[in-house]
Amino acid sequence: MKPLLLVRLLLLVVTLGFGAVAIRAEDLAVVRARIEKRVELVVRLKARHAAGENNRGFLEMRDALSGEEQRILSDENTDRRLVYAAIAAQNKISVDEVGRTRAGKLAAEAKRGEWIQEPGGLWKQKG
Repeated sequence: MKPLLLVRLLLLVVTLGFGAVAIRAEDLAVVRARIEKRVELVVRLKARHAAGENNRGFLEMRDALSGEEQRILSDENTDRRLVYAAIAAQNKISVDEVGRTRAGKLAAEAKRGEWIQEPGGLWKQKG
């Protein structure tokens, strides 16, 4: 790769990274409000076993979803990523670490029969 192109790519990544953190911090209340509005829909997806909580703190499809349900799942994961990134930046840890920590809490809070993914990757329904 040409050195100039490499420098430009590096500057772009750094710029986007700093901009994203600033935007996340500024809009975190808006993101959390969207998550709160979506809670009942997410609960319904998990209750009918169409989605489960994976070991990285995100919803994952477990059964066929309608187009609207896929959008809900995607929007939820997008907003979770934003929240995790803001928390990671604030605490100087990785987004992955935040997600995995949250996954443990989500698994503990899951209701009987809901799909959860164990840290090792195995999916099970909570007993």
